[in-house]
Amino acid sequence: MYICPLCRQPLQLTDAQLQCASRHSFDLAKEGYVNLLPVQHKNSKDPGDNKQMIVARRAFLQSGAYQPLSDAINTVLAAADPSSILDSGCGEGYYSGRLQQALTPATAMYGIDISKAAVKYAARQYPAIQFAVASAYQLPFADNSFDWVLRVYAPSDSTELQRVVKPQGRLLSVNPGPNHLIEMKQAVYPEVKLHNDAVKEQPGFSHVKRQRLCYTLPIAEPAQLDNLLQMVPLAWKFNSENRQAFVSATRSISIDFLLDVYQLSS
Repeated sequence: MYICPLCRQPLQLTDAQLQCASRHSFDLAKEGYVNLLPVQHKNSKDPGDNKQMIVARRAFLQSGAYQPLSDAINTVLAAADPSSILDSGCGEGYYSGRLQQALTPATAMYGIDISKAAVKYAARQYPAIQFAVASAYQLPFADNSFDWVLRVYAPSDSTELQRVVKPQGRLLSVNPGPNHLIEMKQAVYPEVKLHNDAVKEQPGFSHVKRQRLCYTLPIAEPAQLDNLLQMVPLAWKFNSENRQAFVSATRSISIDFLLDVYQLSS
C-alpha cells in the first residue's frame, strides 16, 4: 500500500527495504517502522513531538484519563468492521494500539506521524500495526487504500484524505468541545473564549453524525496534570509560578470531545 514519497510510485518490500521502480529506497528500522519523510519535506531538523513530550503524553494516556475517548473511537470503528484503517497523526500509538485490539485480526491497521520519536515508540509497542514517519500533507499510500481514516487532534490535507479513502469511505475526526480543559483557560486568560462547536466543513466529505463526550476527570496526583499540560498548546501560556500553583490547586478538570463522522462524497 505504500508509495514512494519522492516519485509516488508503488514501493515493494525486499530484504527489510522498501524500494520503488526509480530505485528510491527506504530501510525498515529494527522496530519495524519505515521513515517516509524525506529531508526536503521537513520543516525542521526534528519535526513533531520530541521525546520529552512523548514520555509525558504516554504517562498521561496510560493513566486511563482519556480511555473513555479511546473506547468511543473503538465502538464507532468496530461496529463498521472495516478492512483497513489509517490513524493519521498517530503519535505514540495509544489510540491505534487499543483500537487494533478491538478489531478483528483481519483488519489492516496503519499509523503515520511526523515525529520519529513517537513512531519509534509506537512501532515497538504495537508490532501488529504498520507505522511510518510521514506527512499527512503527502500521505505515502496508494489511491483508495482505506475504508476509514482516524484523525485525533491532527492536521491533514483534504485532497490527500479524499485520495486515500475508498469510495464511500469514512473519516472519524476528534476535536475539542466547548468546555475542554476550560480550567486551564481560566488560569491564564482574563476572559475565556470557548471552543467553537459548529460542525467543521470537510471538503470532499459529507457530515454523517456527531457524538459529544463530556466528563470530569479527577486529578489523581499533580504529576498527572503536569503531564497533561505538556501535551497541550496552552502550556506556553503558563510561567513557572502560575503553572506550579495551578498544578497544586487543581483537583479535577473538564474533558469535552466532539467525535464527527464524515463520508466521502460520491
